[in-house]
Amino acid sequence: MANADRRRYFGIGRVIRELTVAKNALKTVLAKRGTIERVGLPTADPIRNQVPKVDVTDALREVRELDVTGALRDTENALRDFISATLLAQFGQDWLTRCGVTPDRIEKWNERKTTETRRFDASGVVEERLIYYADFYDLKAILRKHWQGPFSEAFGEWKTTEVWLEELERMRDPDAHRRELLPHQKYLAIGIAGEIRTRLVRYRSKRETAADYFPRIESVRDSLGNMWTAAEPGGHTVYTKSVLRPGDQVDFVTTARDPEDAPLEYGLFVRGPLKWSKASTLSYTFTQRDIAESFGINIIIRSNRPYHAASEWDDIVGFQYQVLPPRRVS
Repeated sequence: MANADRRRYFGIGRVIRELTVAKNALKTVLAKRGTIERVGLPTADPIRNQVPKVDVTDALREVRELDVTGALRDTENALRDFISATLLAQFGQDWLTRCGVTPDRIEKWNERKTTETRRFDASGVVEERLIYYADFYDLKAILRKHWQGPFSEAFGEWKTTEVWLEELERMRDPDAHRRELLPHQKYLAIGIAGEIRTRLVRYRSKRETAADYFPRIESVRDSLGNMWTAAEPGGHTVYTKSVLRPGDQVDFVTTARDPEDAPLEYGLFVRGPLKWSKASTLSYTFTQRDIAESFGINIIIRSNRPYHAASEWDDIVGFQYQVLPPRRVS
């Protein structure tokens, strides 16, 4: 190896010689004391072989796999559901006109809904609730306006919640435009989103069960456009108007949260033994046995703890469908 003046470096060779001498001297001393037979100091290529190699593959993979888009979306929807349920109970059906945002913002929501309806006109799967077209900015304004009561009971201090929402709003924009967030931003977004949803689950859990231990389903949507959320006043069953036949398949996407942030398992129960999956998206294909005027499919969740809200599960949501016989072939 030579430098710019073509003079050779002798530092590495001298280091090797000194390490070898030191190794032999140490071996002699320790061998005389009977404490060691061999000391594994390097004799060849000591620098390259002894420098530890840092494996960052797992860390990089973990960062890449962080579902920031999903976390932000689920948090927005959980806040929308909580806000709509709270204000509906407080003001009635016209709560949107009293929610605290300007008429211009509500008009903006209507424009977004109209655009969405045109985009998905063929499938017919369009979110009808207007608040689902609101931004983090709008949700923050509504919470600030009506902070005293359920909102403060669920989230605590307004200043802390305001900072959380501002951070999520700031990171929502680059994510929405597909600009990659930095690793620390991803962890921050996941952490804040998880804290907000966990506080909502704890609030619901305390009100429903006087306990802080059981996970709750936040929303379930099927591939036909039917949806259940925690804000629904009609209990835990969705009576759809969908008509299906044997051979048709329906997919279900579930969002849920555990108050202790434990991992969850998801199940789809119709009949027979329960089958669990770590995936939150489940599918069901209808058969001849399912033909009925009202046929139910239950989406269930459970934590990995040995105790549950029910015998084998923690929360459940049901979807009812009409299943007709196969069409006659003429």
